[in-house]
Amino acid sequence: MSREYWSKLIVEQEASGQTVREFCRERGRGVYSFYRWRKRLREDDAVRFALVETRPTAGTRGDATLELVLTNGERLRICPVVDAATLRIVLEAVRS
Repeated sequence: MSREYWSKLIVEQEASGQTVREFCRERGRGVYSFYRWRKRLREDDAVRFALVETRPTAGTRGDATLELVLTNGERLRICPVVDAATLRIVLEAVRS
């Protein structure tokens, strides 16, 4: 079974509301394999941080938005007025 197959299966289980055991039993999949793949995929998708270099650009203001570029190319823009609790929730969602 492929990485793509297990990724889809894991997303499907999370959305189903079923326990892993129930979900795997219905689909004829081993619980051990499910957990092993879930762990492997989460580790592979972990957020990795890199050194950030800042350079002023034309028109830069003190209230500029922070932009994180994730390893998959997606961008996360964070405005300067975001509260810490919201930022924590967003970062946790990105990590999982």
